[in-house]
Amino acid sequence: MFVLLTSRPGQFRTEPTAGMTAAEAYDYVFYGKRTARFVIAELAADTKVRVMEETPPGIVNLVSTKFLDKYATLEAARVALRELASFGSMDIALVPAPVAMAGAPDY
Repeated sequence: MFVLLTSRPGQFRTEPTAGMTAAEAYDYVFYGKRTARFVIAELAADTKVRVMEETPPGIVNLVSTKFLDKYATLEAARVALRELASFGSMDIALVPAPVAMAGAPDY
């Protein structure tokens, strides 16, 4: 199973935890400006995702993956991400990005 994780630079980031492995990452570029990073993560079993605010007070939450949409294959997750990242004729792009190590914001 695969899930999509979203981070918004300067606002919050999501990080895989035990039982999850980041497979691919993409920057969401809206009219030339990177506004988000999506990570497709493989899920070995239901677990929790760490969501960390990047602004004070820097609250950290653990959110169960049972609340996330799940995709049977990596390709199905890619298709879902492409659907999320398109809207009419707007200038939107998904740009492949390095898969960061857990705990390290790489945007």
